[in-house]
Amino acid sequence: MRDIHEALKHGIDARRQELVELTCDLVRFPTVNPPGEAYTPCAEYIGRRLASRGFEIIYERGEGAPGDTDRYPRTNVIARREGRRPGPTVHFNSHIDVVVAGDGWTFDPFAATVHEGRIYGRGTCDMKGGLASSIIAAEAYIAANPDHDGAIEISGTVDEESGGFGGVAYLAHKGYFSKPRVDHVIIPEPLHKDRVCLGHRGVWWAEIETKGEIAHGSMPFLGDCAIRHMGAVLDVFERDLFPALAAKRTAMPVIPEGAKSSTLNLNAIHGGETDDFTGMPSPNVPDSCRLTIDRRFLIEESLEEVKSEVVGILEGLKRDRVKFDYAIRDIFEVLPIMSEPDAPVASTVAAAVEHVLGRPAEFVVSPGTYDQKHVTRIGHLHDCVAYGPGILDLAHRPDEYIVIEDMVESAKVMALSLHALLHPQG
Repeated sequence: MRDIHEALKHGIDARRQELVELTCDLVRFPTVNPPGEAYTPCAEYIGRRLASRGFEIIYERGEGAPGDTDRYPRTNVIARREGRRPGPTVHFNSHIDVVVAGDGWTFDPFAATVHEGRIYGRGTCDMKGGLASSIIAAEAYIAANPDHDGAIEISGTVDEESGGFGGVAYLAHKGYFSKPRVDHVIIPEPLHKDRVCLGHRGVWWAEIETKGEIAHGSMPFLGDCAIRHMGAVLDVFERDLFPALAAKRTAMPVIPEGAKSSTLNLNAIHGGETDDFTGMPSPNVPDSCRLTIDRRFLIEESLEEVKSEVVGILEGLKRDRVKFDYAIRDIFEVLPIMSEPDAPVASTVAAAVEHVLGRPAEFVVSPGTYDQKHVTRIGHLHDCVAYGPGILDLAHRPDEYIVIEDMVESAKVMALSLHALLHPQG
């Protein structure tokens, strides 16, 4: 066992520059979502590389998924390498899409600049550095143990930043994340190299519409202002709901500390004129105002409870406020999930972290969702964790970067975990 561990660590050290170059190549594909640019060339790049290492390659387009068009096809790549003998399958899943670069950069966001031990660029941290680390880990493992048991899978999937419906959700519906095909899943999201992420909080997105009556702006008393009604909603949220959510605490090991409470984000608000109007606004009393809310909740809360808190406020206003009326529409909902720390993949990755870094791993839960939700909810595969290099706080920010040494060490953790999961009796 010690010999294979040393061989794996040495093999990854020898591939350090290759890991840097692979990460840079991946970042230079501007896979911005929305709209879903460069998905196909990025997926094909991954496929060509892994095919040359003995993997069988499948491309699956998420046809019919949100955003899928002939111009922006939702192209996923799945690579599989069968071992010499039957055994479990370990799957590394990474999303290839990135968010828009935005302003405030001092480095070109898609140049993949190597500077002082870091690689700068959009997607370095979230999560092309993790994808590259998993590829290098698998390649080093195969070189050290070409006659391994079981199978190794690596996927590059799309649309995680917009819900994952054209990526992992689509593939899960087709059986790619279910037994007997797959036994263990590691998602290299950026949650720090010494942390094993067991799951995430729940999420409920909804749109609240307050209704009014249109009238001339010079005679607002003849109409009913929907924006004022929304103001009343926000007032009760501030006075009652936000303090109540802040008082809730979870036993889940959520990071950062503020996410141990329930949270509500007011994501967008629209009322009156449409977003695309130009020139002078028309003198109308708005008859509709829409608010999008993003509610993150804890494993101790039920979805029914979460929704009833908001509906209760709206019903109270309908009862007490003159002419108040509303509609509410669900947009997206996912229950909180958390793997057990002693489950095979969680405990194995934690042991590998301690072996490589010389200190115990920290078990954490993510404040936001990621594609584990689809692996568990659709694929019914519960032996899944997130583990990868990168600092979570850098995701989606200007001058996003990943530390090269963190990728090297994470790749060692992944390689040792791969060996332990493929050879559980070893």
